[in-house]
Amino acid sequence: MTTSEDSLLKLQETIYFSSNYTRRRLHQIRLRWVSAAIKAYAPQIPISRAIEYGPGSGIYLGVLAEDCADVIGADIEPAYLSGIERLLDKFENLQILVDDIQESKLEDASFGLVLCTEVLEHVPSPELALHTLYRILRPGGILILTTPQRFSFMELFSKIAFLPGVIQLVRQIYREPILEMGHISLRTATELRTSIADCGFEFLSEDKFGLYLPFLAEFGGAWGGRRIATIERLIKSSPLNWVLWTQAYILRKPI
Repeated sequence: MTTSEDSLLKLQETIYFSSNYTRRRLHQIRLRWVSAAIKAYAPQIPISRAIEYGPGSGIYLGVLAEDCADVIGADIEPAYLSGIERLLDKFENLQILVDDIQESKLEDASFGLVLCTEVLEHVPSPELALHTLYRILRPGGILILTTPQRFSFMELFSKIAFLPGVIQLVRQIYREPILEMGHISLRTATELRTSIADCGFEFLSEDKFGLYLPFLAEFGGAWGGRRIATIERLIKSSPLNWVLWTQAYILRKPI
């Protein structure tokens, strides 16, 4: 494993427990949403075989393993999968597999549930990836999907954060690993919804969450984080919800 791959894995393991209230909340709110979606829909699926693409630190694999008969964690990079091999001893119904979400070798209609969280933004063609997810789902199967919004404050300000001279200051403020996110294929909610519909998915549920406000996030502590959460609740159902970081969907392949 290269130094950069090792750093990324360590970052994925620590972001949910960041010492910064807002940074921690941005990831934990997604963790709670995805975990709740798995718990709600996995028991309803007759064929409870599940796969997660891009499992990162493996935080969702245990949730899937509790409610699905067979679970696969798949990634195009073997090095990332090696970082979660420890989970194989913990969950007997878990496997890991090298597979490319854009050129998958998996059979058609082979899974009842597919999880794809924070992956589409890293691949050259999210649309091609969505077609793979549709293809490998059984009719009636569920896709749980999250990805950042293209023009969210988090994405816009992160570009500023990595400018020369700025990133050194950001790292001094957070005193935690701060790495470029590598988001190459961001989509607006309108763009993504169109691509989802073009694949043939049915929309069961959708949400947006994760407000980032600079300075208040860095220097406001828990008080600032709670103020941000209050503002987020007001924005959620308004036309301004494009500023929220994460767009999340529960989708079904028609029977």
